[in-house]
Amino acid sequence: MSELSTAALDLEALRSFVLVARLGTLAAAADERHRTVSALSMQIKRLEARLDTRLLVRGARGMTTTPAGEALLGEARELLRQHDGLVARISGRGLRGRVRFGMPEDYATRIVGRLLPDYLARHPDVVLEAVTSTSGDLARRLERGELSLIVALDRPHQLLGGVPLWRTAPVWAGARELRMTPEQPLPLALHPVDCPYRYLGVEALAAIGRQWHAVFTSTSLHAVETAVESGLAVSILERDRLTPAMRELGEAEGLPALQGCEAQLHYGRRVSAASWPAVEALGEMLTQHLGRRG
Repeated sequence: MSELSTAALDLEALRSFVLVARLGTLAAAADERHRTVSALSMQIKRLEARLDTRLLVRGARGMTTTPAGEALLGEARELLRQHDGLVARISGRGLRGRVRFGMPEDYATRIVGRLLPDYLARHPDVVLEAVTSTSGDLARRLERGELSLIVALDRPHQLLGGVPLWRTAPVWAGARELRMTPEQPLPLALHPVDCPYRYLGVEALAAIGRQWHAVFTSTSLHAVETAVESGLAVSILERDRLTPAMRELGEAEGLPALQGCEAQLHYGRRVSAASWPAVEALGEMLTQHLGRRG
């Protein structure tokens, strides 16, 4: 039997590889792991030699994974999660740290109602802080280091390196009894400018030259849905949020088709080493459960 099939991978080298892939530089990863850059570089080189393939390359945006490295990244995260979970269960030391999680309000019900209570039940020593906001605001807060991880749509603020979760299905929504012609200026109920669906709708209307005006603007999804149900305005909603008091609008009302977005999971680059296992555990749970929506 060959050496490749019998020799074990170095778990600490895998930790360093995962950290470099997340932070983008050897220097940042070395600082996080309290090692020298040369020590981390040597770990990565030994790992590449062990697997006989290149895992990381240096580019204009720092260190990025090769196709082989990207494939290893997911497997390495899962292996480390399983290993650390086993150690925690046997030793009695569970995950600790602080996790700051952000999500759009549209999806808060299924996340807050099911996943977050399950997560805290498994990891009672973790301090969890969850917030809702628009995807654009969440992306900026993640980049500023205010959040540990987010679920966000890929518009209007696009982040690189997200884990795909599902594709959205936005539709034009109006009251069940609403009647309007293509010549009428469109009365809209909208979220603020950072909302992906506002961006999609305004972009689609501009492409066909359709006039519109904002009758109602709110950060509350429930308030926007109420404005639609009452006949006050038209809005863009996820198809599965249509209520019996609403109907989907389209070509008959002179409205263009809407492109979907991709919901993605993004990790922050300023998560402390002490909190990272807890952050990653929540990310794995979100990926496992929310990824099924696709």
